[in-house]
Amino acid sequence: MLESSVNALYLILELPIFTHCHDKTPHRPAVMADFGFNEHHQNEVINYMRFARSKRALRLKTIDSCFQDLKDSRLIEETYTVDEVSDMLDGLQVLVRGEVEMELINTAHTNVLLLRQLFSHAEKFYLRLQTDISELENRELLEQVAEFEKTDFKPNSKVNQESSKPKLAPLNEGGVSELLQKEISRLQEDNDKLKARLRTLESQAMSALDDKSKAERALKDLQKSQGDHKEIANLEGTVAAMQADFEKTLNANVASQKGLQDSLVSAKHDLLRVQEQLSLAEKELEKKFQQTAAYRNMKEILTKKNEQIKDLRKRLQRYESDE
Repeated sequence: MLESSVNALYLILELPIFTHCHDKTPHRPAVMADFGFNEHHQNEVINYMRFARSKRALRLKTIDSCFQDLKDSRLIEETYTVDEVSDMLDGLQVLVRGEVEMELINTAHTNVLLLRQLFSHAEKFYLRLQTDISELENRELLEQVAEFEKTDFKPNSKVNQESSKPKLAPLNEGGVSELLQKEISRLQEDNDKLKARLRTLESQAMSALDDKSKAERALKDLQKSQGDHKEIANLEGTVAAMQADFEKTLNANVASQKGLQDSLVSAKHDLLRVQEQLSLAEKELEKKFQQTAAYRNMKEILTKKNEQIKDLRKRLQRYESDE
């Protein structure tokens, strides 16, 4: 677990940027042959390894005490049954498992806190650290960490001075500061370019808005003109439809008038024919009536009456002349 933790710390510190605490010259410090980072970072690794080793030793002592407590409290008889031995081993397993699990959890949380310090310190200078989780199981690196712990993990006065510092030392004016200054300058130039580009885009956008407004007005005028043309076309269509209806009605009236005239001529012909038939019927009836006895008697009576009237008129005229 110590090897994995130091391996993770090594991956974080393996950056193309080199810093030192108080030396204001921008040169690169001496680099350790095994891990590839400077003396200051090596001392930080040693401090972490010392802390991890002390925690590991404390946890091992706790596990040893579990076994010792079992010996002192349970192993007091000369002989034990299988069930008794199984029960003692089960209890010891629970204790050891709890201690190991607690140590693993605590180590993971400790690594997270260590990463938090590194990332927080990097974010103050707008840096983004990257890690490769797969390298945590790199056997070659783990063996280098183990060898480093055996050979180079030696306390000295300088290490003790470094270990007294609770936090990472701030970056100085050289090295990373120069790179940061260059990065800030580059970002400032990019920002100026973006601002100029933004002003150009704003000008183009305003011009596009003006063109859009002109196009909308032209479209409205065109739509209005098209509306007038459409209304005229509708009126023309209505007039054409009315004219067609009128012609249709007129043709129907002409046809109806012609039909009426034909009917009237036919009716006149029928009337003349009926009148002729009626005249013939009257003549025939008169002829038949004249051939009857009543007609002859009446005719004789009328003739006598007419003669009497003529005689009376003559007498009357004679009397008038005598007077």
